[in-house]
Amino acid sequence: MIPTAHAPSAPRNRLLAALPAEDLAKLWPQLTLVELAFRDVLHAAEQPIDQVYFPETGYASILAYMEDGDTAEVAQIGPEGMIGLPVLLEDDRGDLEAMVQNPGTALQMNRVAFRQALASVPAFRSLLLRYALMHHEQMARTGACNGRHGLQQRLARWLLMTHDRAEGGSFRMTQEFLAMMLGVRRAGISVAAGTLQKAGLIHYERRQITVTDRPGLEAAACRCYGIVRRASDRFHEQHIGPSRLACSGSVRSAEG
Repeated sequence: MIPTAHAPSAPRNRLLAALPAEDLAKLWPQLTLVELAFRDVLHAAEQPIDQVYFPETGYASILAYMEDGDTAEVAQIGPEGMIGLPVLLEDDRGDLEAMVQNPGTALQMNRVAFRQALASVPAFRSLLLRYALMHHEQMARTGACNGRHGLQQRLARWLLMTHDRAEGGSFRMTQEFLAMMLGVRRAGISVAAGTLQKAGLIHYERRQITVTDRPGLEAAACRCYGIVRRASDRFHEQHIGPSRLACSGSVRSAEG
């Protein structure tokens, strides 16, 4: 992570932006704007978490490692959330890893300052606890989805989640990485991505994926995407304001 100039007065992170101006002013001296590079590990499994992050752009994957070294993504966190939830829940480490998958920037706060802020700014603590519940539900839904739904549906769901957090309609991606994120073989990703491309929903070339038909991709995904997205939208509408995720289409109402 590379520190940059001090954070701007209008944060792009939606959790920080939701705070009353007087509460946000109390946090500013403890926040540092940093650049997040591709594959930066923001916190490793079973290692102390010294910093928490409020992404401004880009996103990180929350990864679960298996005994054989295989990896699967269980959540994504971008400008809508925070990275380092174990610290919020009064622990200093967890068994998951947070790795940057789309480079960007984040507002960083060290663990000691963060816990002091939780104690001194009640609105900050309350908002983050509600966010933690929503994040927990996202992870639970992802686990159920990975166990019950077909690869093509899961791939469509994952592409939609990434598209929500990416700036613009395209993002860098390899089949090897997709296989790792979804916990499957590369050959399966090749077939599923090829099917979505033939249907005109995405365009994949030179490690770059472009979503070309957002409504069609939503229709191809399992209902899990819509459930998680609606829950996220409700949270942000209740506590923050209308959704500003970089999404070019609306969530479908169908649950198929």
